Amino acid sequence: MTPEAGAAAKVAKSEQEWRAELSPQEYHVLREAGTERPFTGEYTDTKTEGVYSCRACGTELFRSDTKFESHCGWPSFFTPLAGEAVIERTDTAMGMSRTEVLCANCHSHLGHVFAGEGYDTPTDLRYCINSVSLKLEPKPA
Repeated sequence: MTPEAGAAAKVAKSEQEWRAELSPQEYHVLREAGTERPFTGEYTDTKTEGVYSCRACGTELFRSDTKFESHCGWPSFFTPLAGEAVIERTDTAMGMSRTEVLCANCHSHLGHVFAGEGYDTPTDLRYCINSVSLKLEPKPA
């Protein structure tokens, strides 16, 4: 279950503070719900074991053992971490109805989740997440 999209963010900063902390591309994706170009992200093809956290606030969001190759151009996961790491809300901005994925802690835009695409995963969900929204903490050796 995900927290309600209307709930207040635990990490609340002014847009000026976010702009000072994030690169222009990070700000565009995380705070303005932008999208990085497909097949250009740092983690699209990464196979490193570890935990993916929100680049804006550091909240743990996904584990590498839920990442899979969807060949869509962005990192794909079949489930977020257990609990309430993400918020899912309806997004109609592109003239279609999609489900947007936000960090539950700071309400930064991460990407979208798609269901029923037939991937051979335990959930049949594809969390399509912008690399620029994430930071990978590799598993200790």
